[in-house]
Amino acid sequence: MSGTVTAVAPSNLAFVKYWGARDLERAIPRHPSVSMALSRCRSRCTVAPRPDDGDEVLLAREGGELEVAPEDFAEPVLRHVERLRRRAGGGASLRVATRNNFPTGAGLASSASGFAALTMACARVFGLQPSPEELSVLARSSGSGSAARSTLGGYVQWPESDDDLEGAAARLAPAEHWDLRDVVALVDPGRKEVSSREGHRRAESSPHFRRRLQLVPERLAEVRGAIRERDLRRLGPVLETEAVELHLVAMSSRPPVFYWSPGTLRVMEAVRSLRTEEGIGAYYTIDAGPNVHVICRPQDEERVVERMRALRPVRSVLRDRVGAGPRYDGEHLL
Repeated sequence: MSGTVTAVAPSNLAFVKYWGARDLERAIPRHPSVSMALSRCRSRCTVAPRPDDGDEVLLAREGGELEVAPEDFAEPVLRHVERLRRRAGGGASLRVATRNNFPTGAGLASSASGFAALTMACARVFGLQPSPEELSVLARSSGSGSAARSTLGGYVQWPESDDDLEGAAARLAPAEHWDLRDVVALVDPGRKEVSSREGHRRAESSPHFRRRLQLVPERLAEVRGAIRERDLRRLGPVLETEAVELHLVAMSSRPPVFYWSPGTLRVMEAVRSLRTEEGIGAYYTIDAGPNVHVICRPQDEERVVERMRALRPVRSVLRDRVGAGPRYDGEHLL
């Protein structure tokens, strides 16, 4: 067993969404999803052996202070630690500390980056040596399917094959293939009331869910082609359609889930205005929350940031871009 290990993993932004699952407990999706790994929105996780004292989960604050994680946060982390310990054939108890540098539980894929970082750190401490493909499957076993995509950089499809929905994630293209920028308009950085997991659980009760499944294969092909050709005009309409339809399914589930706020709609309108009135190639997408990602080219980023900051409902703006993926790091939280 290794000593203290720290892993840093990126959040990821879904272009074709993962919403609804064939097996929610094992995070087996109904179809593949495609995402872009981010560069600046990241989770840091430090794991250290804690012999004979039982596992412990801590939250690290910006100033370095550590506090015991609340039960609802710690429970899935502890389950995953135990799952990885069994995979390794045993191991000591662990002290786990984690920190996100972006809002947690706000629909920005913090569980994906968090569980990817946790999986990487625990794998090394427990002496596992998974391949990148195996690592993505281990991360997915946490129950956060999107964590599989955060184990790789650049543009990622999970699972790789339409015919093996229990399979590994695969990189479609590295980050340097296409320099896309992500301007995140935060209209509500607080924790959302309905978790993504609960949203997944309700999704199949929507009358629109089955129709979306029929349309996804064509969208996957379109997104893969757009990434291959670096064609934002081809990618953008799919981003916006997928964003709206995820929320259409959520809003028509039983009981319904409403993630959008009035500020969400204001941002969407502003992005359309940038395109139609100023000719700026910017497109929105939204995961399971109220906050809006605006995808654009590097030369348009400043104008998009300026417009987002001028909107009254936008509390702050995060500037991100496609990133190279996770890494191990010597800056420990413990």
